[in-house]
Amino acid sequence: MAIFKRRPQQPEKNMNFAESCLAYLHDIVYILALILLLFTFCVRIVIVSGSSMFPTLVDGDYLLLINNPLCGELEQGDIVVAAMDRFRGGEAIVKRVIATEGQTVDIDFRAGIVYVDGVALEEDYINTATHLSEGMEFPLVVDEGCVFLMGDNRGDSRDSRAPEIGLVDEREILGRAVFLVLPGTGRGEYTVERDFGRIGGLS
Repeated sequence: MAIFKRRPQQPEKNMNFAESCLAYLHDIVYILALILLLFTFCVRIVIVSGSSMFPTLVDGDYLLLINNPLCGELEQGDIVVAAMDRFRGGEAIVKRVIATEGQTVDIDFRAGIVYVDGVALEEDYINTATHLSEGMEFPLVVDEGCVFLMGDNRGDSRDSRAPEIGLVDEREILGRAVFLVLPGTGRGEYTVERDFGRIGGLS
């Protein structure tokens, strides 16, 4: 009959200071690499420049953006950041999606009303009514794979009403803004006090 003897348990080896620091450094490197990948391919932080989205957004706001194409199918009301070579050398702009492919946009500039597919939009987010025409002819049908964008501050926004922007190809959308990370203070006549109560999701 074989007799098996239990091997005595080895005492746990305590790491010395150098080994402990090396282990922590190893973990930090992995965490930083994960953050780098996240902010390279999934999300990014952008800073609002200008007053075209006032009062929803003000100059200096920090926004969390879900990168295109991870942001999913764009819908009316989404706030997006776009960049087009034809406009200011590709400078990024932040606007709101007013209509998507196949929809018809019409604007009564005298009354300041925007219509999509014949229905007047209820735009409680705008600062001024849409009285400013920038050169595009209406009504117009949004092309396949494109969106029609406008700023919420309709009297101070260069957007899809202007021929140099016009309909924006979805491939020119950098991403969809989903969260206000840090509030700004605006500038000029649109200067406001920094309001941390504004931090949160965007709609």
